[in-house]
Amino acid sequence: MVLPYKHEPFTDFTQEENKTAYLEGLKLVESYLGQDYDLVIGGERVTTEDKIVSVNPANKEEVIGRVSKANQELAEKAMQIADETFNTWRKTKPEMRADILFRAAAIIRRRKHEFSALLTKEAGKPWNEADADTAEAIDFLEYYARQMLKIKDGMPVESRPGEYNRYGYIPLGVGVIISPWNFPFAIMAGTAVAAIVSGNTVLLKPASTTPIVAAKFVEVMEEAGLPAGVLNFIPGSGAEVGDYLVDHPRTRFISFTGSRDVGLRIYERASKVNPGQIWLKRVIAEMGGKDTMVVDKEGDLELAAQAIVKSAFGFSGQKCSACSRAVIVEDVYDQVLARAVELTKELKVGNPTDQSNFMGPVIDQAAFDKIMSYVEIGKEEGRLMAGGEGDSSTGFFVQPTIIADVDPKARLMQEEIFGPVVAFAKAKDFDHALEIANNTEYGLTGAVITNNRDHIEKAREDFHVGNLYFNRGCTGAIVGYQPFGGFNMSGTDSKAGGPDYLLLHMQAKTTSEML
Repeated sequence: MVLPYKHEPFTDFTQEENKTAYLEGLKLVESYLGQDYDLVIGGERVTTEDKIVSVNPANKEEVIGRVSKANQELAEKAMQIADETFNTWRKTKPEMRADILFRAAAIIRRRKHEFSALLTKEAGKPWNEADADTAEAIDFLEYYARQMLKIKDGMPVESRPGEYNRYGYIPLGVGVIISPWNFPFAIMAGTAVAAIVSGNTVLLKPASTTPIVAAKFVEVMEEAGLPAGVLNFIPGSGAEVGDYLVDHPRTRFISFTGSRDVGLRIYERASKVNPGQIWLKRVIAEMGGKDTMVVDKEGDLELAAQAIVKSAFGFSGQKCSACSRAVIVEDVYDQVLARAVELTKELKVGNPTDQSNFMGPVIDQAAFDKIMSYVEIGKEEGRLMAGGEGDSSTGFFVQPTIIADVDPKARLMQEEIFGPVVAFAKAKDFDHALEIANNTEYGLTGAVITNNRDHIEKAREDFHVGNLYFNRGCTGAIVGYQPFGGFNMSGTDSKAGGPDYLLLHMQAKTTSEML
């Protein structure tokens, strides 16, 4: 019997034994830094001359590992193997596929602190952020396995006397999984196993800045008993391998998480029918946000300030759900701003291996440069209240930055920065605040701090985002509790960790028999 789903609890690092366990995890990870990892194509290990080198963003000198880099020829080989393997994998029992996910979840749970420590090293995640990433990966495996068991027999439809009708779901084919660096374990694992448990075979192309955690995940799936050829590991460049696979006539669907611009490019390319292609490709895309926290005059102002700071600066603001806009009703604007500035100035920034640091680095030089250029724009568009400095000498560290008095239409209020920068804007009243909240092309997450029930109901109807939170921060959706995905330019509203997510990887088939 499968137990009911319950999300993986977060580790309490105030407990000494948990602290010790995490430090042991770090030691273990440090013992295998700098190793080489192969591509995995049809269960075979493939080594290439060309490598993707993963470095620690908190310490540029430290190499996490080197991963063989796929080219078009190897991508083609992986496609042929995945295509062939699909013929057998699609016919396996859903129960067996689910069991592989349950086993993988158990393996990861036993190695939880090792995986989290690897995220601290490879992605620059502070302890609690890394722990949450690993917990979410476990959650995706557990949740999607159970969802598959729920939908394996299809849905009931009506039959008439003398006929018997069935409505079932069948898998699509070969999927290309293009995963991001900001949740390099949770989203990478979640998007891959959703496709796999639904009966598809996949080509996994993880982000080039965080390929080692993906390589370790592939090893876990093998240990859990996943047959060769179902999950093929082919890190490589987007321009060379990504485009080739998106365009490929045998690609049936693309599951992408990343920036708006790359997402739009994939969407456009996938819509073209290439020679030999006999289907319309499906695209599952999650593409970022410009997320607003609205603070009403009838709200808990201490909660507001705390929630803004945590949502804006957790993991250095490198979440598509991060609060990058605080819109505050003018009656309480100065008060919330002053408190948020106080809290921000207390935050410690440094190497995330040290548990006392709230914030670690940003992911790489390109991110550092982009964020610092937005800080300069912010100084022109508003008042710098906190932060504003960056240091990329040893790692890519940006101080948590608050820019106040920003015009709702200014660049800082409209463009996704993906770093620890939050713009504060003043609203005349609650209606005006909602109007500002909706004035971007994105629609991913939002939050409202208010004790006014009418305002809660108004926001529930009119605040146009995929995930809306009341009286809490706008980050931290939990699998199965707050299915995650957004509207407009935030993507295809594919709700990851939700009851209909697996159906995006399947197609429905009706069979009708005359008796």
